[in-house]
Amino acid sequence: MITAASSFAALAALLHVYVFVLESFQWTSPRTRATFGTTAEEAETTRLLAFNQGFYNLFLAIVTGVGVGFTISGGTAVGAALIFAGAGSMLAAALVLFASDSTKGRAAIVQGTLPGVAVVLLGIGLATGASA
Repeated sequence: MITAASSFAALAALLHVYVFVLESFQWTSPRTRATFGTTAEEAETTRLLAFNQGFYNLFLAIVTGVGVGFTISGGTAVGAALIFAGAGSMLAAALVLFASDSTKGRAAIVQGTLPGVAVVLLGIGLATGASA
């Protein structure tokens, strides 16, 4: 379970690195605006906010990725704590997105599924002692 959790956490981290790139460097591009449902004017107005938010996503990805590294190299306690912190924050952000605007349900599902699965599997793995 812990190995599976680490895999899902790694995928969640990669997704959040991708979101970092979109928000911090491609926010005003037509494709990114279509992804986030913003107009050119809205994107320009919110460009600096998105740039900052993108870095939050990057930092969550880094914390989660370091946790995965510790977990697969035998540092399960430290790795699990970092995965819970990083992926748990990703999941919490997805829940906040959905709670604040239910029309963003699809985005919340995309944002929250991988870290949610990682958190659940990690919890099960730690509770049962199942490493695979």
